[in-house]
Amino acid sequence: MAKSQYVLGKDIDLDREVIRDSQGTRITSKRAEKIVEEVLAQAVGRPSLTGPSKVSPEIKARVPEKLKKALVKEAKRQGQTTSAVIRQALEEYLDTA
Repeated sequence: MAKSQYVLGKDIDLDREVIRDSQGTRITSKRAEKIVEEVLAQAVGRPSLTGPSKVSPEIKARVPEKLKKALVKEAKRQGQTTSAVIRQALEEYLDTA
């Protein structure tokens, strides 16, 4: 495992100690909280299919290699992701079930 270039130190009181960002702006506790909120608000991964701020559940299934290759080929043909093709096929199947 690679050694981290960062070392955790003692907690500091940002309202007492003067800590500046790379642009020279002071980081206060209030500003640090806002930075954390902004980082957490950034989307990580793909957008939710369930709704804003909700996690889309995942379904995993093992398939034969031949089926996987056919899926990849069809997704490329449609210009879509394999996930989109699977969702579409599953919706169509369940609509007719």
